Amino acid sequence: MPQERLFHRNQRLEIVIDDLAFEGKGIAKIQTEKGQFVVFVPNTIPGQTVQARVIKAKKTYAETKLERVLKRSPVEVEQPYYPIPGAPYITLPIAEQHRYKRQTTIELFRRIGKLEKAEALLDAFIPSPELYHYRNKMEYSFSAVGYNREKDENYDGFALGFKKRGQWLAVEPLQKDSGLFDKELEDAMPKIQAFFRDRNHSGWHGKHHSGFCRFLMVKKSYATNSLLVNLTTSSSELDRFDKKGFTALIKDILGDRLAGLLHTVNDDLGDRPNATDGEREVLYGKGELIENICGLEFRISPESFFQTNPRSAERLYTKALDYVFESEADDKPVILDLFSGTGTITQLLAQRSRDKTIIGVEIVPEAVEDARSTATLNGLDNLDFYANDVGKFLLENPHYSGQIGTLIMDPPRAGIAPKTLRKIIRLGAERMVYISCNPATQARDMVTLEGNGYHLKKYSLVDQFPHTAHIESVGLFERG
Repeated sequence: MPQERLFHRNQRLEIVIDDLAFEGKGIAKIQTEKGQFVVFVPNTIPGQTVQARVIKAKKTYAETKLERVLKRSPVEVEQPYYPIPGAPYITLPIAEQHRYKRQTTIELFRRIGKLEKAEALLDAFIPSPELYHYRNKMEYSFSAVGYNREKDENYDGFALGFKKRGQWLAVEPLQKDSGLFDKELEDAMPKIQAFFRDRNHSGWHGKHHSGFCRFLMVKKSYATNSLLVNLTTSSSELDRFDKKGFTALIKDILGDRLAGLLHTVNDDLGDRPNATDGEREVLYGKGELIENICGLEFRISPESFFQTNPRSAERLYTKALDYVFESEADDKPVILDLFSGTGTITQLLAQRSRDKTIIGVEIVPEAVEDARSTATLNGLDNLDFYANDVGKFLLENPHYSGQIGTLIMDPPRAGIAPKTLRKIIRLGAERMVYISCNPATQARDMVTLEGNGYHLKKYSLVDQFPHTAHIESVGLFERG
């Protein structure tokens, strides 16, 4: 006879958070007549009393979704910023954030990566140089359904801000600076919302698949302190959209800091289309920014991927390159950069080592074209890019076989597919530098690398995203 579960799906619990697990999952421990029961609540802080709804119930634990914080934790501090879902730990002192990220990642490497020496092999914990206003991109949503935080209820009306955590329909209007992006722009968000609302434009309604205003995506260059703004709408109310008035408003808000203002028309009926897809018009200025990382220049367009915290990315890349060039005994002529994207790491490698051939391999052709263009901008010629699958690279370029001393890889958040990792191992590099934005998948891959003779020599943790649960890891693996 199956054992009766103590809790069930959709049950609401009022609990106190006792501890934090990896990726910011709060842990509440409930003593029952059948022993200790553990409840996981994401985006919570130890000491908080919260209301959570059960989404998965097992015999000894439950996964839940946070509905509201009923009582703050004694360790929380007041902040002058508007609370948003993207910064759940902004009230937790930064020293405590670092302590939890360090502790939970070490435990993760021990448990999943089978790395008993996880603490001893930690080389450095590298904080972000900026704790606030560090992001270079933010995407705001328009909606015909708003969320009132004080009343904790949705309402019909025009809203511009961020989706309420845990759902996809309602948007809470952003009233002022969130502390993560650009204060001047975010303090003016009520003015931008009023511009469209006062002209009776509609926000997008996810259930009805209708409405005019959809997204406001903004990118920022820290090198030039300028912003690129892209408004995405449908075509439903184009005939009465005051482009000149909207341009004047954004110019008034940002002044000389406005590098470009774009208008994109996208009639995709889905709730999450790409904000940059569709027909685009430049209303003001240019359609790109210039950013600088470690002395190299990079063109930033609405479509291009770029590190979200560029000043912290400099520290991450510097540590990764230190690992690459640590060994003086590496006499092979080629350094291989896998998952090279738009070529940031490839170019930094080429800048630092003029006597090596640097090869970037990336499967997306458009990213490779961007990388080649940027390399030309930076005057680098000891590098090349291939739009290719990792497994096919050596088959189609056999002259590089046996020439690769070190490879560096920075895969997407999902990590490296097992089949792809086996292909990487077959490249036969002496050393690997593995950058990961998701240490959980990196820990999984550690086991495979160790089983194939690649031992972790050391690793560093980089806090790219203060006030979130995310942490990045860069590890140096050497073949035994």
